Amino acid sequence: MAEQWWAGVRERVEAAGTGAGGGDVFGALGHAWALEDPLTPDELAALEAQLGVRLPEEYRAFLLYVGAGGAGPAYGLFPVRRTEGGWCWEGDGADLADLSMLAEPFPDQGPDPKLLAELLAQHPDEEELDDIEDFDDAMEAWDERWGSVMFAPERTAGALVICHLGCAQREWLIVSGTHRGTIWSDCRADDIDLAPLLDEDGAPVTFARWYTGWLEKAEHTALPAL
Repeated sequence: MAEQWWAGVRERVEAAGTGAGGGDVFGALGHAWALEDPLTPDELAALEAQLGVRLPEEYRAFLLYVGAGGAGPAYGLFPVRRTEGGWCWEGDGADLADLSMLAEPFPDQGPDPKLLAELLAQHPDEEELDDIEDFDDAMEAWDERWGSVMFAPERTAGALVICHLGCAQREWLIVSGTHRGTIWSDCRADDIDLAPLLDEDGAPVTFARWYTGWLEKAEHTALPAL
């Protein structure tokens, strides 16, 4: 079953990359349509042994049958590689994920909405401060308070950063907890909390739907004759 999820996907990615419109797909200049080699079963076992957790089924099957990263949504799927220090994911913001916390459940609830509303209400207004230095100081203090709440390590326990969209916006794969296997949007840099990606029916988007949905759209651009 796992292999069937990804049958022919690597070949479809390669075909899209050579298509007339391949360069027009958003993010293609970043991932250049290149896919890493798949992991071997022994490599995947070593990775999961280091993490102390089994990765979501759709994602681990992707690693085995498609590739360890590369061409994918936005600027590409962050590759997982073995380094001298052990296995790690590489990409813009990949280090936001604490790999030592992957076995802990991703939280079911975010910060107290009232607390977030209060923080947003306290956001400094440049027009209310006569001195630009006073505004800069106020913003620095506010950013520190906002970051301590929104970017607390426990907020993303049990999750991996797998993709970036630019402008400090990223997407996470939930590895542990009740949301395991789903993809979440991270626009905290724009003062927007983490949120699950939802399909047209309002259901959470899992890794396979996230990746194949991107591929279907990419093929329409890269291969306009389809």
